[in-house]
Amino acid sequence: MIKCNVSVCGTVSKAAVVRNGKDGMPFTTYSMDVVVPAKSGINKTVIVSCIMDGDDAEGIVVGNRIELKGVLTFKKKDDNLYFNLKVSEVNLSPVSESKDGIVGDMEFKGKVGKDIDMKKGKNGKAFLMFSAFSAEKIEEEFVFTWVRFVRFSEEKEEWLQSKATIEAKGELEISVYNDRLNLGCKVAELNQWEKKPYHPNN
Repeated sequence: MIKCNVSVCGTVSKAAVVRNGKDGMPFTTYSMDVVVPAKSGINKTVIVSCIMDGDDAEGIVVGNRIELKGVLTFKKKDDNLYFNLKVSEVNLSPVSESKDGIVGDMEFKGKVGKDIDMKKGKNGKAFLMFSAFSAEKIEEEFVFTWVRFVRFSEEKEEWLQSKATIEAKGELEISVYNDRLNLGCKVAELNQWEKKPYHPNN
């Protein structure tokens, strides 16, 4: 499970469409382009698919810059990572100099990968670095979304080993390296997570 409470600033790239759900209540869908700066290579444009309750689509016009708040989740298919935003708040007039970006906090549940490294920064302070993945079942296969975690602390819990299941919270970091999107998290809270066995719906 990866869920992020975020603020997103970008440009509307797909016009708003109002539909009615199964319950008869209206909802609005649209897309926005967000440029993510690259650490190496060329910046990458991310398409964020947006959905919000209600039928107030006025002002959500292709080419307009907007700022949104909501809950961001990810879908992995093949090597592509898709961004889906459940919108809770819309600002049609963001500050003119505001840059594209996705900022906020991540909640993560998943399994730790092989390497857990304690390193030292240029200032001599220790930090812990490791990667972990969240698994999701799509049709008959599991897909894995990886997140790189950094925690600025000399502490390392005994249970924090390869294949341990964790629950983490912290600052979301989205970066691009060689045209590849990477998810990261600057850890604020880290706990062991007791994963329940997977039972498919009957």
